[in-house]
Amino acid sequence: MREGLPIDEVLPALRAALAAHGRAVLVAPPGAGKTTRVPLALLDMVAGRILMLEPRRLAARAAAERLAEDLGEAPGACVGYRMRGETVPGRRIEVVTEGILTRMIQSDPGLEGVGCVIFDEFHERSLNADLGLALVWEARAALREDLMVLVMSATLDAGPVAALLGNAPLIRSDGRAFPVETRWLPRPMAPGARLADAAARLIAEAEAETRATGGTILAFLPGEGEIRRVAGLLAGGDCEVMTLFGAMEARAQRAALSPPGERRRIVLATAIAETSLTIPAVQVVVDAGRARRARFDPGSGMSRLVTERVSRAEAEQRRGRAGRVAPGICYRMWARAEEGALPGFAPPEIAVADLAGLALELAAWGAEPGGLAFLTAPPEAALAEARALLADLGALDRAGRITAHGRDLVRLPLHPRLGHMLSVAGAGAADLAALLNDRDPLRGAPADVALRLAAMRDPGGFAAGHPHDLDRAALARLRDEARRLGRLIASRDSGGAGRPPAPPRHRADETANPAEGDPPRRAALSPGAMASLAYPDRIGQRRPGEAPRFVLSGGKGAVIGPADPLAAAPLIVALDLDGDPREARIRLAAAVDEDDLRALHAARIEEVRLCAWSRREGRVQARLQERLGALLLSDRAWTKAPAPALARAALEGLRQDGLPWTPAALRLRARIGLVDGLGPVDDAALLADGDWLLPWLDQRRSLADLRRLDLVEPLMARIGWDGQQRLAREVPAHFVTPLGRKVPIDYDHETPSIELRLQELFGVARHPVVGGRPLRISLLSPGGKPLQVTSDLPGFWATSYADVRKEMRGRYPRHPWPEDPVAADPTTRAKPRGS
Repeated sequence: MREGLPIDEVLPALRAALAAHGRAVLVAPPGAGKTTRVPLALLDMVAGRILMLEPRRLAARAAAERLAEDLGEAPGACVGYRMRGETVPGRRIEVVTEGILTRMIQSDPGLEGVGCVIFDEFHERSLNADLGLALVWEARAALREDLMVLVMSATLDAGPVAALLGNAPLIRSDGRAFPVETRWLPRPMAPGARLADAAARLIAEAEAETRATGGTILAFLPGEGEIRRVAGLLAGGDCEVMTLFGAMEARAQRAALSPPGERRRIVLATAIAETSLTIPAVQVVVDAGRARRARFDPGSGMSRLVTERVSRAEAEQRRGRAGRVAPGICYRMWARAEEGALPGFAPPEIAVADLAGLALELAAWGAEPGGLAFLTAPPEAALAEARALLADLGALDRAGRITAHGRDLVRLPLHPRLGHMLSVAGAGAADLAALLNDRDPLRGAPADVALRLAAMRDPGGFAAGHPHDLDRAALARLRDEARRLGRLIASRDSGGAGRPPAPPRHRADETANPAEGDPPRRAALSPGAMASLAYPDRIGQRRPGEAPRFVLSGGKGAVIGPADPLAAAPLIVALDLDGDPREARIRLAAAVDEDDLRALHAARIEEVRLCAWSRREGRVQARLQERLGALLLSDRAWTKAPAPALARAALEGLRQDGLPWTPAALRLRARIGLVDGLGPVDDAALLADGDWLLPWLDQRRSLADLRRLDLVEPLMARIGWDGQQRLAREVPAHFVTPLGRKVPIDYDHETPSIELRLQELFGVARHPVVGGRPLRISLLSPGGKPLQVTSDLPGFWATSYADVRKEMRGRYPRHPWPEDPVAADPTTRAKPRGS
């Protein structure tokens, strides 16, 4: 065992808590020794194996190696480790990555042979850690009361975790840290400044200012790209520059964790170095203040990596690295005034990640999130999106229960999308599955995934014929993973496992059980065809026009660089996108043939009978289309479209263009509006309930046809026989003069009105009334000029008529102007000439 560590002081209390309660929460700062001391301290009191979970592969391997070293042995005896693609068995202690625990407990809910499960670095709040703790806690309650559960963390607000575990005892270690001086930038970085350039300058400044005190410089950068750029900028100096990130070979990672030599060392690392890893001799930390995280948008179904500011908790973790062995200095690449704007903690992965894997695990476990001990509940929108995807892949049935195919996917160490592709396409998809499950081995290459697959098949030949930057270490890892996946799926198939189901059908008139039917297996599938199985919602069809824009089958838009060879492809599968919600940029894709899509996704292809109004064409369009989601595979004229559908399309044309009112129709509308109970007659109301128009529209196809429509007959039909009778009785269309002539009544004004010659009303002693209201009469001269407007004809005869008669007799001498108009006969004729 090494020299004493701060955690040693609380180990007796921790052992007592676990012995008495079987559960505990341990909080200790980085460097206290919890990762390497606690499992060994529990060996003699745990019956069975100890499983310790680490959030990263590098941390799992390093922890196992350090534990074995403290026991004076190599990994593989008492201590082992297990992660995807790499296993070194251990008799008593096994350090595993968090996803491994989920696989173990799904296949053996009782965790037979395991006496204690330790969740290390739980403050990182990875999705697999949250799920693993929820499953272990339920298994402990139902099957294994003797199972010890220990949650260890560096910066976690431990109270909620302790409460989640039935008020588990909370043990704290103060740790042992030397003072760390913090230095900030004098002012915020200039907008648009390159992070890598600024980081390289700050690291060089820190090295110069601390040269006298020495010690390793640990610089935190957001990702591999920035690490490589900064390493290039620092190359050639006096210091040994080493890199540390998750995708590196194990040998290179061990070198970065080894004691430094004579030259001063600068280690450029991602957040992987924040906690459980021990990097020797660090006395200076340079924090670029950024972290790269995956963010999932349930609306687009896409995850994207975003670079964000670190939280205050992460910044403090990084700062603490400088004070483990001696007083240190932390250089922060932001101004002190900016510190208050940093969030307190990074969001837990369950709140921002793609939840397809979680939804599948919960379905396999047979539980809803609300029934499990989740510290943070999964967001409902993201969970619903995940379940919709799983149903689309045939992993869940219509009731949301896991299918046999879904259980197959649970057993595959892949995202459900990739597991579905591998399960359906067989071992031939292993290369593509491995590639899509890892980082891109070609930097700066065009988007075509075929280039990567060619490099995997023949790395040497590919490198000789292509100028792209080939990451040979990543490629070797991909080849190993592809072989492992190929063996896994071949073993499953040879073992008699049932074939996976065909994708569920998507027809408007039927919904089939997604677990039924034969799988769409083919002898040999193209990369694009295989990729479409994993991403049925990301099949892209090129939009018309010059710009390389695509509409995806899920309804979103995507764009590819105009110089990319896939820019001219009519159909692609988008495999990696930047997640822009408006129009995502395609970073990785595969071309696909329509024949392959029809063969693999026949059950998804809908025949759409479309009858609609085209505003652009100004006419009814009747089409028969084949659609794959939002993609249009075929489009032809629908020559036998039914009349009701045509009429409804024409009605939409009327709604866009407006009703074609004629003077007669306007008069009728005004009359209808005056009768209670016949309904509203404004344009909006008439068009909102437009079924009354349909019998007059089935033969009208164009805008010109619609504008020739006479609305009088449809309006009369709309109010029905009874309404027509009321209309004729209460608001008649005409006033019948004493001579029997019909004069249209104008209802457009507040008072019903008519116009007629004065002589035609001779003999009328009572004022005409319509619907109980007096008519407003415009009396005209024989020449049709207005003489008087009255609503009291008897009063006019008795008063104003005499003045009108006096003035008009001389102007119209051939027309009668009797002294007593009430006693005279009505007429429209003039006297014969000479009379």
